[in-house]
Amino acid sequence: MSEYLIKLLIPFAGLLSFLLVFLSIPTILRVAESKNLYDEPNKRTAHKIRVPTLGGLAIFLSFLFTYSLFSEWFSFTQIPFLIPALLIIFSIGIKDDIMVTAPMVKLFGQILAAFIVIGFGDLRITSFHGIFGLEPNYLASFTITLLLFVFILNGFNLIDGVDGLASITGIISISAFSVWFYINGNYHIPVFSAALIGALLAFSYYNVISKRQKIFMGDTGSLLLGFLLAVVAIKFAEFNVPDNAINLKYTMSSAPAVVLGILIVPVIDTLRVFIFRISKGNSPFAADKNHIHHRMLTLGFTHLQTSLIIGSVNIVFVFLAITLRNLGTISLSILLLGLGIICAYLPAFFIHRKKKKILKLKHKRAS
Repeated sequence: MSEYLIKLLIPFAGLLSFLLVFLSIPTILRVAESKNLYDEPNKRTAHKIRVPTLGGLAIFLSFLFTYSLFSEWFSFTQIPFLIPALLIIFSIGIKDDIMVTAPMVKLFGQILAAFIVIGFGDLRITSFHGIFGLEPNYLASFTITLLLFVFILNGFNLIDGVDGLASITGIISISAFSVWFYINGNYHIPVFSAALIGALLAFSYYNVISKRQKIFMGDTGSLLLGFLLAVVAIKFAEFNVPDNAINLKYTMSSAPAVVLGILIVPVIDTLRVFIFRISKGNSPFAADKNHIHHRMLTLGFTHLQTSLIIGSVNIVFVFLAITLRNLGTISLSILLLGLGIICAYLPAFFIHRKKKKILKLKHKRAS
């Protein structure tokens, strides 16, 4: 098949995936209503009404069908053992959306899914990109990749707290990875990404815009999104190893740091809440309302405004990371982490200022 026709597959994959989700969600909503499958609002949630959480079902089926169809029909080499791993992610996610899954069971399922693509599919970090001149052996490579999978998975699961945030962040991140593959002549990941982006765009209509047919992606969607982003992030790091530079039109020497910049939102938010929870003597997996998006809501922003602001910050970090892609992995990582931490604590800073102003007004009125 010619390169031109292969490029045409990218928008076709996105369109097919979009239509599958857009047309399937109304049916899913009717099933959720008939079976009373709603997420009830509580003190940990940001929503105030009962909303179905089965949007991830539509995203999963759409991505699975579209990616399988295009990779099989058009001779794309599938990522080994991806589909069995996704079935595990789907199983633990859908169970949690319908009933309740214990945190350790979810963690075990995540590790098992990651183990399949790492151990059997050999999708793993094989290079440290020159950091301190070190290179990982197989055990170190396997362990680091497994930890990255679990971290990114839970990162996207944790940021799925307001309408549109997980889908917007996912679209920005997968698009950034995809563009780099595309300009370097690799069209497998762009087709892969288009299948996911199309599904997320259709889901976003019901999640953000629609008032009568509102739905959440639930754990099924956020875990699926995190898993697929972890797959592409590791493929990206391996695509840009020094040994492959000769095959690339555009190169970078700081690929791990660029991955950090692209995934800055789930990375920083996860680190922040984990540190906060541990400092309070709580489990890092104990749910609370201390995420960045919760702080933004406290400042008076709407769900959509919060998602758009955080998404805009994510885009800035993507451009910064790509622009400084040859700065050096350690230097660029420190820069991105430092700026990320500052951005993460800005909402808390403004909340503190807001409280001080309120206290001053109360004192003036009292006097």
